[in-house]
Amino acid sequence: MQPASLDFDYALYLRYSDSGLSMAIEHQGAAIVPSPFVSIRALLVDRDEDTREMYAECLRRASYDVEHAADGRQALALAVSHRPHIVITETQLPGIDGLDLCRLLRADRATSATPIIVVTGDCYPADILRAQEAGATEVLIKPCLPEVLLATTTQLLQSSRALVGRAESAQGDRAMQLPRSRPIEARVHRPPRTLVRSHNRCQTDSPPLAPLQLTCPECEATLLYEHSHIGGVSANNSEQWDYFRCPSGCGSYQYRQRTQKIRKWVS
Repeated sequence: MQPASLDFDYALYLRYSDSGLSMAIEHQGAAIVPSPFVSIRALLVDRDEDTREMYAECLRRASYDVEHAADGRQALALAVSHRPHIVITETQLPGIDGLDLCRLLRADRATSATPIIVVTGDCYPADILRAQEAGATEVLIKPCLPEVLLATTTQLLQSSRALVGRAESAQGDRAMQLPRSRPIEARVHRPPRTLVRSHNRCQTDSPPLAPLQLTCPECEATLLYEHSHIGGVSANNSEQWDYFRCPSGCGSYQYRQRTQKIRKWVS
């Protein structure tokens, strides 16, 4: 029998949650806003380990308490049980994708007002609109510098703290509570802002950095270079990914110039 306290799409929630996970939910009806003396809890969700570590290191240097997850199911469990102050998620996730994760968090009163930053490689206007409609507070385009993510995270938390302070002040006078809440509500429901790319990304077979001669990690055959992808948040902070194919049929591989790591690639 479903708990009476759940007022969102219970069937959708149970589709992804583990047995008993709903008992960890506490319904409060507002975002958890940290005081200046409490460590800020951030939940970081991305299937790529290198990306998670890069962002987590930047947040920890700013005194954030970072938890991270590699898939949507794990992220949902952490969000409803640990109640982070902010959630940062990629869209392409195993289990539950990032957009469904946003919808589930927005549908639960305990996390409905929690700021959510979506960091995505889907850069078309329709993709950004889908993220906003799913509940994203901010949408950042990959590749995104850790400093940009940190600045956006700090700004959102400061805005949340200011809004809660104004709401608590308004509760002191019941007669003026409704008029005071209208400008706050207008600010809360303003359209999410989107940080646009500073330069265009492109696919090329003549990249700035010459592709390396690599061997297949599985059969040690020399990989065949196919093309490169150039991206980055600015011309001064560009990145290059090189794509190869194994002639023995082991599959395709991606080589990231910045991290100098190769991994199997499924397009």
